[in-house]
Amino acid sequence: MLSTRLSLRHATMAALLAAPLLASAQVTLKPDNKWRYLFTAGANAATGNNESVALNLTGEAARVSAIDKWTFLGQGAYAHSDGETQTERFALGTQYTRDLTPVWFGFGSADGLRDKLANLSSRLSVASGVGYHVVKNDLTTFDVSGGLGYSRDRFIEPTEIDGSVRDGYGRLELVLAEESNHKLTQTTSLRQRLALYPNLRDTGEYRASFDTNVTVAMTQSMNLTAGLSVRYNSDPGAGVKKTDAMFVTGVSFRFD
Repeated sequence: MLSTRLSLRHATMAALLAAPLLASAQVTLKPDNKWRYLFTAGANAATGNNESVALNLTGEAARVSAIDKWTFLGQGAYAHSDGETQTERFALGTQYTRDLTPVWFGFGSADGLRDKLANLSSRLSVASGVGYHVVKNDLTTFDVSGGLGYSRDRFIEPTEIDGSVRDGYGRLELVLAEESNHKLTQTTSLRQRLALYPNLRDTGEYRASFDTNVTVAMTQSMNLTAGLSVRYNSDPGAGVKKTDAMFVTGVSFRFD
């Protein structure tokens, strides 16, 4: 019973320490063609009955003009407790969008991910497509988009995917997404994004992601955030759960 309580406590601690990665506020988006940045960092260490250390870092950069937007996002989390690694995840991504007309836009993106506990040595993804501005004003934006992408996974240990044991797996994917940003008050904003990635190689399998958070400005550069992040993979490999979800809070700093 004691061992179970300790394991649960360690897992909970690791999840909380990784929270700023998932609850990051959005970098300021202002159409003046200037780069703006947002950073979140955290660290914790304990000794005695519980030997543990946790580190996390996230950074976001964006440049927006009247007709295009270019964003970068980097995330990293590591937690170790009583001889066991609880979290080891690193991600990097970029996306460029450009208006083709006042309501239609094109996009291109590239992403990389490493998640040791999910047996993922690397996942490299590229995608391109078109989207539509359903709503676009100073208080609310709502976009829908669709396109074609390619993802390739490399596994730390060979695993069964699509009926065969593999050390890597590449496939074409559809990319279907909707996202919105809402300025609720002068200091409070909400954003959300839902994306689906149907597998075109193994029909019926797919990935999905959902992210939402609320940001409250405490000062001009400091923000309090609360967010929910959900990831789903219908065929992640043997011994790996299909769904990961977390509700978290954090503090972020803007550099405008």
